[in-house]
Amino acid sequence: MRKYIAKRLMLSVVILFFVCFIIYTLMRCLPASYVETMAMELSQKPGAKSYQEWLEQLNAQYHLDVGIIPGYFMQLGEMLRGNFGDSWKFTIPVVEQFQKCIGVSFIMGAISLVLEVIIAIPLGIIAATKQYSKTDYTITVFALAGISLPTFFFATLLKLVFSVKLGWFDLVGLVGRNYNTLDEMGRFLDKAHHLILPITTLVVISIGSLMRYTRTNMLEVLNSDYIRTARAKGLSERKVIYHHAFRNTLIPLVTIVGNSLPGLFSGALITETLFAIPGIGYNSYQSMIAGDIPFSMFYMTFLAILTLASNLLADILYAVVDPRVRIS
Repeated sequence: MRKYIAKRLMLSVVILFFVCFIIYTLMRCLPASYVETMAMELSQKPGAKSYQEWLEQLNAQYHLDVGIIPGYFMQLGEMLRGNFGDSWKFTIPVVEQFQKCIGVSFIMGAISLVLEVIIAIPLGIIAATKQYSKTDYTITVFALAGISLPTFFFATLLKLVFSVKLGWFDLVGLVGRNYNTLDEMGRFLDKAHHLILPITTLVVISIGSLMRYTRTNMLEVLNSDYIRTARAKGLSERKVIYHHAFRNTLIPLVTIVGNSLPGLFSGALITETLFAIPGIGYNSYQSMIAGDIPFSMFYMTFLAILTLASNLLADILYAVVDPRVRIS
C-alpha cells in the first residue's frame, strides 16, 4: 500500500506539473491583455507612475516579458515558495483572499455533501428493494427531476417563491441588514438563515445522480448468486440487504463520493454567484470577469490539486470498503 501511494503521489506531481503548464499557457494566450488594462487603471491614480512604467513592472513581476516556457518555470518557482502574487481584483495577496473566502464554501459543501449522502443512498436502496412499485417510481421521478433541473433555474425558482413571494429569505448575501447589531449567536443564526436556500439548491441538484447510481448498483448486487444463497440459508431480508448487499454496493459509490470531495473546497461557482455568497466560487467568478490572472491561476491550480487528491483517496478507500480489493 505504501509503495502504491508513493507511486501515485509521484504520478500526481507529474500530472500537476503539466496541468499547471496548460493553465499558464492559456493565461498567456488570452486575446485580451489584462496586464495592459491593469497598468492603465494603476497609472490613472493620483501620484501614480506612468502607464509604461506600470506595464513593465507588471510584466516583470509575473514573468510575462519572457517566453512561455521560461516564464512558466519562473512562475513555478514562485508558486513553490508560496508566492502567488497579489490579486488585481481584491488588491491583497492571493493566499490572503483565499483564506478569507474558503470557510463559507467549505461549510456549504460539507453540509450539502452530508445531506446528499444521508438522503440519496437510503432512497436509492429503498427504490432498488421495491423495484417497479409506486415507491420506486416516485423516487425515480424525484431523482430525474433533480438531474434535469439546471442550477440557475432551480435557484431562481427558490428565490422567486421564498424570497419574493413569501419573504422568508433575503434575495442575496450572506448577512442581513441588522447583522452588526446582533450578538454572537444572532450573527451565527443570521448566516445560517442565509445559507438555507443555497444549500437546498446544491442538495436537490446533486442528489438525483447519486440516488440513481445507488439504485442501479443495488439492483445488480441483489441479483447476484451469493445474495440468493444468503436468502436460501434463511437470513432475514434486512440482514441480506444491509449486511451483504450494501457492503458491495459501496465499491462504486466510493468513486462518486470521493470525486465529490473537491466540492468541499472548490466552491459552487453558479450557486454562490446567484445568491452572492462570498465564497471561493463567487470570488473566482469575480476574478475571471475582471481579468485577475493571479487569483484565477491560483484557483485553477487549486482545483487540479483537489481532483488529483480525491482520485487517490477514492482508490485507497476501495481496499477499506471491500476486503477482496488489495493494492500491491
